[in-house]
Amino acid sequence: MTPPDPSLSNATPTTPGDSLPHPLGLTSDQFIKAYAGRIILDRIGGAPGALLAYRRLFRSANLEGLRQAVPHFETPAVATLLRDQCPEGDVLKFSLRVPGTTLGIPGSLHGTRTFDQLATESVLIPMIGRKRRLTHTLCVSSQVGCAMGCRFCETAQMGLIRHLEPHEIVAQWFAATHAVGIRPANMVFMGMGEPMDNLDNVLQAIDVLKDNNGAGMPISKITISTVGRVDGILRLAEHIHQPGWRRLNLAISLNAPNDEVRSDLMPINRRWNMAELQAALLQFPIYGGGKLCIEYVLIPDVNDLPHHAKEIADFVAPINAHYQHETLRGVPRVMINLIPYNPRRNSPWPAPTEEAVDRFIDLLNAHNVYVKRRRTKGRDLMGACGQLGSAEIRQRKLVQVGLPKP
Repeated sequence: MTPPDPSLSNATPTTPGDSLPHPLGLTSDQFIKAYAGRIILDRIGGAPGALLAYRRLFRSANLEGLRQAVPHFETPAVATLLRDQCPEGDVLKFSLRVPGTTLGIPGSLHGTRTFDQLATESVLIPMIGRKRRLTHTLCVSSQVGCAMGCRFCETAQMGLIRHLEPHEIVAQWFAATHAVGIRPANMVFMGMGEPMDNLDNVLQAIDVLKDNNGAGMPISKITISTVGRVDGILRLAEHIHQPGWRRLNLAISLNAPNDEVRSDLMPINRRWNMAELQAALLQFPIYGGGKLCIEYVLIPDVNDLPHHAKEIADFVAPINAHYQHETLRGVPRVMINLIPYNPRRNSPWPAPTEEAVDRFIDLLNAHNVYVKRRRTKGRDLMGACGQLGSAEIRQRKLVQVGLPKP
């Protein structure tokens, strides 16, 4: 499957009167197609001049040459920047302003609501790995708000405001690298939004990010996380058969041991239950390491009971068995990423105690489940997992919310 080429039709113009597509939303080939003949740089024109301008834009935020074609183009500017200390360093949460939108609101007095200006939220998370070297993971948003309605998530309280365009996704990497001054080693689509809801734009953004003439992000360092949209998982499974995509990582936000608990926490489970999700993961291609990350937000007295650990083991066992059969390796495919719940605003649950987290890890280990605990980072600045979102846009009656129809 070939993603649509947005180079002349699907990208947002840089200015209201400009028909050229936004440079940050284009691969180098698409940029050359759109901009060749409009740029002369170091006395080099045509396709070579456009390529030179593209490389300078992404590698050093140099606008020389590009301004010839788009005089009013400006690189992304950070609107807000918050810091929170953790043992590895500072967690940095930053926002970028993006254009607003008008939503139709069924049953409302005026029928619509206009958001004059919106913002994306991103988080730079410090990591110290086995080699004791400091790197950063960039958590990016794919939407403003989210329609999935997960009860434990702050973003879900906003509802879906709008999708982000490819250049607005890439802008988060650009701002981290050139405005904040930290080039991320890894990128995870775990910020605001459900990436599978906006998959065309997400795939285009990744195509831009992995372009070696630009950001040069290795595909093996990029992870798409989903609440379990099976249609999106199956479509992504087809897409990654393409050369250059095979080591893209997939993470699943499971957060429950059975359908009863999951349907209560995550409305998506009422459309695709855990058996259907398991079947989609069994079909997901195995390339390279072929690992699958299953995220499990641990909520006190909701999904942390002893028998829940056994149910999780039963869910992952067939996926691991299939992987071991196909690869003739004895290691598991599934890694449970255990995330202590980070309370959203007006949360009905508290964060779990350290003792409760350790106890559940021991229970999973007893069932031979490979599990790692995610260290809590950024909770105080509402930048931890499940905490991104605007407090001003939280009334779900003001936004359009819905799940995919059968």
